[in-house]
Formats: sequence, C-alpha cells, structure tokens
Amino acid sequence: MITESIVKDAALEWFGELGYAVGHGPYLASGEPVAKRDSFSEVVLMERLREAIRRLNPFTPSRTLVTLRDTLLPKLLSGELSVADYSSIQDFATSPPHV
Repeated sequence: MITESIVKDAALEWFGELGYAVGHGPYLASGEPVAKRDSFSEVVLMERLREAIRRLNPFTPSRTLVTLRDTLLPKLLSGELSVADYSSIQDFATSPPHV
C-alpha cells in the first residue's frame, strides 16, 4: 500500500538529489530563525522568487522583471495562467525589443 508518507519521503529524496535543500516544515514556520514566510498561507516565497528571476534573467531590466512578476504571478496563482505557458513568457521577457 502506498501511503502519503512513502510519497512524501520519495519526493524529498528526489528533490534532494536534484540539489534542493530539504527542511522540516515546523523549523521553517514563521517566528523561527530561518523562516522565509510570515505564515504557511504564503504560497510564494517572494524574496526567493525575486532572487531567482534576477539570476535567470541577468540582462533583463529590473523594471521589466518587476512588471512581469506583478502581472503574471496573480494569474499563475489563480490558475488563469499555467506553467506550460512559461516558454512563451520567457521568450517575450528575454527577446530584444522590436524596433
């Protein structure tokens, strides 16, 4: 029988093999020294998102990245936009302006 615990442990192991840091939930909660969010209801870790966007798009102007994040993140969280749409967004964000 496959249980939630078996699936969770396998997923954590796979993510660890991919280089992700794995942390125990209660230690990451708000009020803890390494907390990255104010509550578990915060689905997106905004500071990590900002860092990742900048790292992945080093030549894109900051203003463009902020506009894209502020426009697209609510659509992604609401389901209006899917992760499958990412490549067209990435192409738009990183292509040179058409003059």
